[in-house]
Amino acid sequence: MTRLGPLFAPRGIAVVGASRDPAKLGAVMARSLSGFPGTVVGVNPRDVDPAAARYAGVAEAAAAAGPIDLAVLCVPAAVSAAALTDAAAGGARAALVCSGGYAEAGGPGIGYQRDLVAAAAEGGIALLGPNTSGFLDPARRLTATFVPGAAAVPAGPVAVVAASGGVNHALAFLLAEAGLGVSLAVGLGNAVDVDAADVLAHLATDERTRVVALHVEAVADGPALVAAVRAVSARIPVVALVVGRNDVAEFARSHTGALATSWRTTRAALRSAGAVLVDDERALVDAVTALSVLRLPPVRDAAVGVVTAQAGPGLLHVDGLRGRGVRVPPFSTATRDRLGELLPPLTFQANPVDTGRPGPGFGAVLAAVAADPGIDLVSAYALAEPDALDLPAAVGRANGPLVVGLGGPPEQVGPQRRALRELGVPSLTSPSALTTAVGALVDDARAQARASTGEGPPPAGVDLPPGELDEDAAKTLLDRLGIATPPRRACDDRAAAHRALAELPGPLAVKLLDARITHKSDVGGVHLGVRDAAELDAALDALEAIGAGRFLLESMAPPGVDLLAGASRDPVFGPTVLLGLGGVVAEALADVAVAPATVGPAEAGALADELAGRALLDGFRGGPVADRAALGAMLVALGGLLLAHPEIDAVEINPLRVTADGLVALDAVLTRRGPHETQSARRAGGAG
Repeated sequence: MTRLGPLFAPRGIAVVGASRDPAKLGAVMARSLSGFPGTVVGVNPRDVDPAAARYAGVAEAAAAAGPIDLAVLCVPAAVSAAALTDAAAGGARAALVCSGGYAEAGGPGIGYQRDLVAAAAEGGIALLGPNTSGFLDPARRLTATFVPGAAAVPAGPVAVVAASGGVNHALAFLLAEAGLGVSLAVGLGNAVDVDAADVLAHLATDERTRVVALHVEAVADGPALVAAVRAVSARIPVVALVVGRNDVAEFARSHTGALATSWRTTRAALRSAGAVLVDDERALVDAVTALSVLRLPPVRDAAVGVVTAQAGPGLLHVDGLRGRGVRVPPFSTATRDRLGELLPPLTFQANPVDTGRPGPGFGAVLAAVAADPGIDLVSAYALAEPDALDLPAAVGRANGPLVVGLGGPPEQVGPQRRALRELGVPSLTSPSALTTAVGALVDDARAQARASTGEGPPPAGVDLPPGELDEDAAKTLLDRLGIATPPRRACDDRAAAHRALAELPGPLAVKLLDARITHKSDVGGVHLGVRDAAELDAALDALEAIGAGRFLLESMAPPGVDLLAGASRDPVFGPTVLLGLGGVVAEALADVAVAPATVGPAEAGALADELAGRALLDGFRGGPVADRAALGAMLVALGGLLLAHPEIDAVEINPLRVTADGLVALDAVLTRRGPHETQSARRAGGAG
């Protein structure tokens, strides 16, 4: 039995804090567990009644009723550690602590939680909670929760792993409403011992589970969660909902660290590990509805063929797919010829296919689209019209992956959805839900394709000079990494600056050179368009007036689009890379995309396509086109620099200019970590 076996598959359960008062938590939990086919006993040293299966302690209960694997603690926080020690002495190897009043409450609760954790560690207890409403496993008739109605959730193929007990139950009820049910639904609560990574590891070999719905609020151990998601998603899909879109906590002094919020970084890490990302609980249910039945093979750019019996819903669906970057390509000539034989001439037959009011030929249309060699998935939408169309029979004619959206009265839609599910075809209830489901299937196929390549950057093999690096030293490092920078001269005095004016192609940018000042434009430390000695002297006068003693002169780059590119150390997930719209308004726009520093060049380059302003990178109004391969190689190099050098905290290029001649780093900042941080990073293998 695995470590979590006694928790989720116990032989016997003791409710510690059992009560005769039906309103108290111990009584509520005992009622919830009454359907469990194994042993269920109560423990209450102040109210012992063996005839009612209520004992003074867990050891006495085990002696009378048989082995007790799981103790459900329904006692105040102040006495929970002692109760847990008693449970361990009685043979329990797992505990569920539902009560609150621990660290989340502050004050004495912090100590109560510390004592509880110590008791669990000393007793070898796998501890779920505290401060959670529990878990349920319908197939085992194990309803270890105080939430009324949870026992009505049916068994099904979806496992729920939720940071919040409330979200756990909300999702379980939504899944039941969708006709799915759950294999296991767990609310982690304070997660002082058993966390999401532990439950995912338990699910990695659970054959009853076809898909995992993961809800994430905060992450204590990023690498462990990423490893667990990667292991599970290699077998079954994982769909993740991450809370905290509006988190603006800054993890570093640079733009890069400030923009890589925990929400962005957590999503990026989970996506890189193979998870499909959604934005809300409704989308989570729609995604797992599809992925619990169907999983596409690994493909980076799956193509979808759309068939609709109603033009308006079909347009909503296709518009949504294209907005998500899902390909809806034209059909082959052979497919269009076949559709021309099946449909009236006035119908739209390119992709999407609008059949008009559905009829007996609907199945043949689905079959023709599914047979197109350029189509990986067929998505169909229809309103329930039993007199005109037997949709399950029509779907049965198609030979290939298919997902269906079906609208209409519940009494008509319900039986057809169940019949479709028996055919292995997921069905959704609206065009937007269908779009979410198709997008999830495509995203999962992309994730599998990324995982199959196993690509990742080698650490950057460059040495670092000692001390803090000013802009010239940072750019010299970029040069050695193969990242282009403008021609430049570092000048210690005005005479050297005038010699540089004569040597460098103009016009020039003239800047103060000081490693302590990272945002030079904020202090008036940048002067542009300098062409002659008089303009240079004016610029130098201004720089000296703000305390500059050294200067950097460099040739100005041609016009283009300014980006921000960098790598920084996330305190939870370690080194990450970031790409976004740059310049002085980078933080105001916050149009960025993030990935772990271990991504390969193809995935790193694709970050450009996640930006809201991506059109600016594709020749907007005759502007330059950003080379995705070059962007990917540059981000891999920056990430590799942090992977190879634990002493580096962050490296930032802002702006990184996209020009007609390629990428040019116009400004660069590299910051080192403090000695204590560096030693900690080395002990952790340099992951940060």
